[in-house]
Amino acid sequence: MLNKVLFPGKYIQGAGALGELPSLIKLFGSQGLILASPTVHRTILPECDLDLNAHALPVERFGGECCEKELFRLAAIIREKQVDVLVGMGGGKTIDTAKIAADRANIPVIIVPTIASTDAPCSGCAVLYSEQGVFESVSYQKSNPAIVLVDTEIIAKAPVRFLVAGMGDALSTWFEAKSCSTTQSQNECGGLSTLTGLSLARLCYDTLLKYGAIARIAAERHLITPPFEHIVEANILLSGVGFESGGLASAHSIHNGLTALKETHAYYHGEKVAFGLLAGLQLTDALPEESDVVYSFCEEVGLPTTLADIGLKNFDRQRLMPVAEKACASSECIHHEAGIITPEKVLQAILAADAIGEYRKNRYRK
Repeated sequence: MLNKVLFPGKYIQGAGALGELPSLIKLFGSQGLILASPTVHRTILPECDLDLNAHALPVERFGGECCEKELFRLAAIIREKQVDVLVGMGGGKTIDTAKIAADRANIPVIIVPTIASTDAPCSGCAVLYSEQGVFESVSYQKSNPAIVLVDTEIIAKAPVRFLVAGMGDALSTWFEAKSCSTTQSQNECGGLSTLTGLSLARLCYDTLLKYGAIARIAAERHLITPPFEHIVEANILLSGVGFESGGLASAHSIHNGLTALKETHAYYHGEKVAFGLLAGLQLTDALPEESDVVYSFCEEVGLPTTLADIGLKNFDRQRLMPVAEKACASSECIHHEAGIITPEKVLQAILAADAIGEYRKNRYRK
């Protein structure tokens, strides 16, 4: 198996970066279309300085779920308007929908994340859900986005919970990449990890630990500071390249399992991934000192550490077993971990992570 690493064509980050969008579209085509999340459509685009009419840039509102029904609707619009450059602007599901739609139409995609809540923007893969929001599959594109354009003025205005959720998603990057490297498992590029991918995954983790807490303080006040910029870069670029070129393992599979329970649907991807990581650390027999660092980070920035934190208070073994079973599906990346992984082992790990989280909360209350 070959070593593989993938990158977006261009990565541009900074305050006011959105102003570059019209000229960037012209690098690739003549007719752009913005797929905008409801928040982007309602508030961000009307309030920004970008004159859409002057640039003949139409906007289509995202339907709310990255599912086949929405992709079919968008494909018809792309054909009707003869779109040759698609712009995905919004959060993770808007971005993923734009990536898949552009790939199917064989046109370039420009990604403009308005929140730093996931590492989806830079990657060449996207997650498909059912219309009800249950994970179905991962869709792989022929190439990564042509451009990722990150305007930190926009991201700084978002609720702090989005940035924290992005830290939760990014937090798993190093641990999952390390597992894939150890077991020589396939990464999301269809190859083996490279030193570049592993180094960026490690840099992502180190950046989170160094700047995460103070970046959260800046985000609460909607301030753009160097630590805030560092965490935006970690959440989007370092985690994006790190997870794709390093690989995924138990944290994301447990997240996928959690989506089977409707009670978790109100919680963000990165919040569930963070708890998936804590469970994954118990599953893989991580050193107690390593586990303690991750729990401490989650507590400091406000990520979930118990089942109650993701809507599953008082869920017993029987009600949690579907999570473990879905996490262990034959196609899941949890099998990139060392040893034989079974639903019973995953269930035990989930319950152990919850128990440790509860113990720590009770200890700190005293």
